[in-house]
Amino acid sequence: MAPKTKKVASQFARYIGPVIAALRELGGSGRPDEVRAAIARALKISEAEQSEPLPSGVQTRFENQVHWARFYLVKAGYIDSSQRGVWTLTDRGRQLGEISDADIAAIVQEVNSQTRTAAADAAPSPAGVASVDGDYREELAQTLQDLPAAGFERFCQRLLRESGFQEVTITGRSGDGGIDGIGILQVNPLVSFKVLFQCKKYTGSVSPSQVRDFRGAMTGRADKGIIITTGSFTSEARKEAVREGAPPIELVDGEKLAGMLEELQLGLKPKQTYELDQTFFSQFAN
Repeated sequence: MAPKTKKVASQFARYIGPVIAALRELGGSGRPDEVRAAIARALKISEAEQSEPLPSGVQTRFENQVHWARFYLVKAGYIDSSQRGVWTLTDRGRQLGEISDADIAAIVQEVNSQTRTAAADAAPSPAGVASVDGDYREELAQTLQDLPAAGFERFCQRLLRESGFQEVTITGRSGDGGIDGIGILQVNPLVSFKVLFQCKKYTGSVSPSQVRDFRGAMTGRADKGIIITTGSFTSEARKEAVREGAPPIELVDGEKLAGMLEELQLGLKPKQTYELDQTFFSQFAN
C-alpha cells in the first residue's frame, strides 16, 4: 500500500507549491487556465510537455497533475472549493509561508488520512477530473470526444446560439483555413460583430501555430474569432490569441466549455446535494 502512495505523490506533488505561488501572483485567485499558465512560466515547462496527453486522451498530463495538486490543497484547507471554477486561497493558504518538501509530504499524508479513498492508494484516474470536478465532467469530456466531427460542429453551433449569437452557420467547406462557421454577436441595437469560429475535437493542447493559422484565415473576413476545443491551449497559444496589434481570438477549452454548459444548463441536468454541517450539530453535543 505505501509504495503506491509514494507513486501518487511523485506525480503531482511538485505542483503543490507552484499552485500556491501562482495564486499569489494572480492576487489570491485565478481560473484554472491562468494558474496553469503562471506555473508553466515559473517552471519553464515546454510546449511539448504542456501538450502531452494522457492515454485516455481526455486531458493532458500537465492539466491532470495540476488538478490533483489543487485537489489536495482544497482538502487540506489551503484553497477554497469554488462552484464557479475559480481557485481562491483561503485564510490558511494566504498565511502559508514558503512550502518545503516536508510541508508537501505533510499535506499529502494529511489528505490521504482524511479521505481514505482509492485516491490515496492508487494513481490518479486517466482524466483526473472525477475526484476534482465531479464524475460528470469526465463523462462529458468523453461524450464530446465520441461525437463525429460534423456532430461536434453542430454542437458548437447550438452552444453559440444559446450564448446569444445570431445567424450561426456551419460553413462545411474544406480548404477554408480551418474556419468551420460564422455568426453575428449583437451587442446592442447599434453594435454587432461578425465572428468566425473553429471547432477542434482535440485530445491534446492547441499550439500557437494553430492559433496563428486560424487568425490568418479570418483576417479581413470578420471582427473576431473563436476557437472551441475539447482539449486545452498551451500558455504560448493563449499569448498568441491576445497578441497586441492582431485581431483578437477567444479561446474556449474543455474546462470553459463545461462551465458554459453548466451555466446554460445545456446537456446537463442540475442535481442538488447536501453536505453535513458538523459545526451546527456540535452545539447540541453537550
